[in-house]
Amino acid sequence: MNITDYLSVIESADTYIRYGKVLRVVGLMIESEGPAANIGEVCYIHAASSNRPPIISEVVGFNNEKIILMPYAEVTEIGPGCLVESTGKPLTIKIGRSLIGSVVDSLGMPLDNVSSLPKGLRRYLTDQAPPNPMTRPPIRNPIQVGVKAIDSLLTMGEGQRVGIFAGSGVGKSTLLGMIARNSSADINVIALIGERGREVREFIEHDLGEEGLKKSIVVAATSDQPALMRIKGAYTATAISEYFRDLGYKVNLMMDSVTRVAMAQREIGLAIGEPPTTKGYTPSVFSVLPKLLERTGTNAFGTITAFYTVLVDGDDMNDPIADAVRGILDGHFIMDRKLAERGQFPAINVQKSISRVMNMVADAEHKEIARQIRRLLAIYEENSELINIGAYKRGTNQEIDHAIAYYSKIQEFLKQDVYDQKTLEETIQLMKNLLNGGMN
Repeated sequence: MNITDYLSVIESADTYIRYGKVLRVVGLMIESEGPAANIGEVCYIHAASSNRPPIISEVVGFNNEKIILMPYAEVTEIGPGCLVESTGKPLTIKIGRSLIGSVVDSLGMPLDNVSSLPKGLRRYLTDQAPPNPMTRPPIRNPIQVGVKAIDSLLTMGEGQRVGIFAGSGVGKSTLLGMIARNSSADINVIALIGERGREVREFIEHDLGEEGLKKSIVVAATSDQPALMRIKGAYTATAISEYFRDLGYKVNLMMDSVTRVAMAQREIGLAIGEPPTTKGYTPSVFSVLPKLLERTGTNAFGTITAFYTVLVDGDDMNDPIADAVRGILDGHFIMDRKLAERGQFPAINVQKSISRVMNMVADAEHKEIARQIRRLLAIYEENSELINIGAYKRGTNQEIDHAIAYYSKIQEFLKQDVYDQKTLEETIQLMKNLLNGGMN
């Protein structure tokens, strides 16, 4: 043991506790005079009642010499003159392997009827910088998602980031649960941001299931929680993913939904005086999104394959958040309400969807079969009106005849029961059988 190291730490330690006092509370914002603190640092606000634990808050801005704080909890029993204590540190959470199988909140504290966190965890900052682009290994290995429509025509690679774009009620949560159960990743980190409280337990019990939870960590920040807690839920889930990536794991990060993260950032931005822009979103929303989404992907140790759901109001793909996220990620899967209404699950419109790394992770035969299937679907859709009203006569065009012959078989292939498991190899073999069988 080197006692010099301990002595140097003791000498450099700041033994002062800095305090300020609350001046006013307006909506989400708490304004205080002091203490000395920087943006992003955590402060404790001591309530008027000595029996109540201090409220955790974060410094989000300044107004002249006044500090603007946002609380992580509801503001009650806070009044003028309440003490504000600076910690001098940003938010950290406790992470470790023993957290697998747990459900935690945005601060990393357990939600699943456990009184305390397991032992052997280490402190980790929730706000990390994205990896240096020159240290990111290229994506070269395919990852099994376990969904035929994705593994066949939208093949993903380890470390790819995709957006799942969907309106409400078309099965995106069910699809995420299916991926979590069937994927070849080592661990799943699932962030439920802005969900209804009822849906959290339903997702865990019905969509994720007991087998899925055994290799997952769920971070839940429900819609009733303050905006800062919802944003920190996304940061905490990303930090947990980064921790396991640095240990060499293949991690799946699933965030439902990134739209609600943007909405929470909009609430904070408007509260601290940012000007609203498109659809009321503040400029900080469009600077926070790339910083958050770029943290996932590959690094020198492991990979984070990320799935971000994006809510599109009225199925409008030109929504500002949808447009921004689509430009950042490595692909997008469009879930089509018309397909869902026809009873097709998963309701992924493969013609409007794209995986930008498929050409780098799929072999030549796989790519050729996928191209042929896409072409048959495109030809059928182009002529669907003529076919459906009976105006097309068989034999007029050989390509259209082929498309008609294959269409129902392709649609049947793309359908998949929620609990139907298929490996990547099995899916590729089924693709080959589909085309070969159709030609005979």
